[in-house]
Amino acid sequence: MAQRRCLHTLTRQAIALLSSNPTTLYHPCKVAASFPNLNSVKALLICKSSHVFTKADSIWCSFWPYHHRRYFSSDSRDESENDDEDEETAGEDSDGEEVKGSDLKREYTAEEKEEEAAAIGYKVVGPLQKSDLVFKPYEPVFAVVQIGSHQFKVSNGDCIFTEKLKFCEVNDKLILNKVLLLGSSSQTIVGRPTVPDAAVHAVVEEHALDAKAIIFKKKRRKNYRRTKGHRQELTKLRITDIQGIEKPEMKVDPKPKMSGVKQQEKIAVAA
Repeated sequence: MAQRRCLHTLTRQAIALLSSNPTTLYHPCKVAASFPNLNSVKALLICKSSHVFTKADSIWCSFWPYHHRRYFSSDSRDESENDDEDEETAGEDSDGEEVKGSDLKREYTAEEKEEEAAAIGYKVVGPLQKSDLVFKPYEPVFAVVQIGSHQFKVSNGDCIFTEKLKFCEVNDKLILNKVLLLGSSSQTIVGRPTVPDAAVHAVVEEHALDAKAIIFKKKRRKNYRRTKGHRQELTKLRITDIQGIEKPEMKVDPKPKMSGVKQQEKIAVAA
């Protein structure tokens, strides 16, 4: 058993020596196939250690590190850190380009503006002039209009808040094209999906911000809490007129007559 252990250790040392000295691979020594005793193994080790380098061996050894480069843990870490830094810098550069691209506002042509506004459901007529008498008294007519993805029931003189409308400024006159329903005291017109030749006129009063909505996220047992706020951009519209339906005349009740003042009856007082 002891000899076997010694044999195993010697073979391990021999293998390590062979792997550490590449010259032995270039000029291998002839070794017997079997080891009859320990003396042969010792002789093999002595032969390997006393091997004399030739000119070819020195040339081959000079090229050895280039063919078989060894990477230490510190070098690999440094290279990984350098790669991470390069990726971060590349990411920062790309982010900067995206920010620069987002800062630049896209320029729309007149046709593109009209197409996008029509897809939302409105059309910009122009700025409101001082001579325009757009505000009228109340009329008993209502309409259901669609602006974007929202629907509103409006009447003459109503005020509604919608998501911010592009391509329009304050005091601009708008025509809301997507009219889904018209109604009055005498008739009702239902669209399929919209009512043809129907329009609702409005004026942009202001662009404002909605009340702040708080978004709170939490993951229990993870020490994760995030709080954010959001204020939606809105546009305030004043409805001025509804077209596409017959408007009944307003019935004005006559003023009730004031009842005569009762004259106090003179009571004759007996003298």
